[in-house]
Amino acid sequence: VQLQASGGGLAQAGGSLRLSCAASGRTFSRYSIGWFRQAPGKEREFVTGINWNGSTHSADSVKGRFTISRDNAKKTVDLQMNSLKPEDTAVYYCAARQGQLMTGLRYFGSWGQGTLVTVSS
Repeated sequence: VQLQASGGGLAQAGGSLRLSCAASGRTFSRYSIGWFRQAPGKEREFVTGINWNGSTHSADSVKGRFTISRDNAKKTVDLQMNSLKPEDTAVYYCAARQGQLMTGLRYFGSWGQGTLVTVSS
């Protein structure tokens, strides 16, 4: 599966942005999708993800603020980010793996290009 991330931009603290990850391939519904982010000078980290069966898991830092959803017919996964904080500033990546959602980067074989999210204080 190939992935294309979009929707990044500039937001003020407390604001919202919506990212989208579009996939190609006929078996998208079998894939779990994760969103990761990498801030300058930091390692890439798991943000949130959605299983092939629709269940979700999020990092504590974004719980209650970020919501992930998928549309298998459109082959898209969206990330709604609310109550943004300056520390959410990062390049955001979507990634796919077949089967159960995992939080480690090494479990994901397909990655989209990053999209930059900048949150000003």
